[in-house]
Amino acid sequence: MADSTNKKALVRRYQRETLAGWIKPSSFLQPEGIELMSQQGEIRLLPYPEVKAVCFVRDWDAGTGERHEFLTRPKMAGLWVHARFRDGETMEGILPNNLMGLDPAGFSLIPPDPFANTQRIFVPRSALVGIEVLGVIGSPLRKRKQKAAPEAQGGLFDQPAEP
Repeated sequence: MADSTNKKALVRRYQRETLAGWIKPSSFLQPEGIELMSQQGEIRLLPYPEVKAVCFVRDWDAGTGERHEFLTRPKMAGLWVHARFRDGETMEGILPNNLMGLDPAGFSLIPPDPFANTQRIFVPRSALVGIEVLGVIGSPLRKRKQKAAPEAQGGLFDQPAEP
């Protein structure tokens, strides 16, 4: 695993402690589970049913205790979704509006607060009971109405003077 492409991550697990380490975004999803390089340098393979969420973070010590719902309708383009976990926890996020980018192993969400410690969250399908689309934001199908061109305003000296 090359250091320049690795991202800091906190792996939240069911019934176990959260693990901190590095993840290589291009290859962390393996057929058997999620590959994580610990802070001590050992590579671990975590089975999907054990993993609740993989939180890509700026700093390990800041944790993942952030807002789980949008306060207002999101502004960024994508699918606004509401995810329900097996343990009853819920979370909202934004999925990319390109369904070709969906991975069979799970969903990659942008969390409600993009300025918080967690930048992106990967949720395995096995961790979820359901995921519902709340809205489509910035749909390319709906074109914005063009503003009408302003009517030409005649100038004070454009009309001939009457005798």
